[in-house]
Amino acid sequence: SCNLGAASTGPGHGNKLTTSFGMLHIVRFSLFILLCIRIKPASPFAATTSPAKRPTTSMSSSALSAAARHVGKLSPATSCLLLCDIQERFSPLIYKTDTVVSTAQFLTSVGKALDIPIVATQQYTKAFGPTVPGCFVDVADLESTPIFEKKLFSMMTPEVLDHLAQPNMKDRASFLLFGIEAHVCVQQTCLDLLEMGHDVHVIVDGVSSQQPIDREVALQRMAGAGAYLTTAQSAAFVLMKTAEHSNFKAVSKLVIEHMKKTNEFNEIARK
Repeated sequence: SCNLGAASTGPGHGNKLTTSFGMLHIVRFSLFILLCIRIKPASPFAATTSPAKRPTTSMSSSALSAAARHVGKLSPATSCLLLCDIQERFSPLIYKTDTVVSTAQFLTSVGKALDIPIVATQQYTKAFGPTVPGCFVDVADLESTPIFEKKLFSMMTPEVLDHLAQPNMKDRASFLLFGIEAHVCVQQTCLDLLEMGHDVHVIVDGVSSQQPIDREVALQRMAGAGAYLTTAQSAAFVLMKTAEHSNFKAVSKLVIEHMKKTNEFNEIARK
């Protein structure tokens, strides 16, 4: 090994050693510069293909359908309403429960007017009771709605999945989700549907929890996962698309009646 301490003790050796190290650094830096000049990385903004040479093709109908799905458009023919666990013994404990029930009634009425199927679930009915009748204008509509008993938090039980797989339901790819509780059953239903590749439209004035913080964070969680957050009235008008819709007058009347009721979530929106 080289003893630098010994080498530097001789006459003139200190200056020679310093000069040698300096020259070594200069040589290394020169080589680095030469390499940088000879090896020029391609610009990250350089186009690999001239825009003029790129082929232009029209979007297929399936591509257009996919694009529409990804921006959250709705059609009655491909939509389904999911009423999650709005039950008699549990709903009184829910934050802004009156608005949740009145919004559910509005949505089920819109579903009836636009011929959109409704699927409802009840979480452990023995403990939490049946679906609140006020979720429907007519009790007969409640009785004709398929209601599935469950203990799984998500609505996507094997029985519900079998129902959704029936021929008259298999084209339903967009789900309008409302009910309780936002951070438990609603959220897990939403995540399951998103994982299956479906669109989920969470009706924000139709979902809640016992605690406001749970509702708020659940809405953020679902939106972050890819769900669309919307309001009941917004969804209704997106479904119709035009004032020339054959049931526009009927739905407009429902909107007017719904507007007469207090939407307690407006208090949150004003803050």
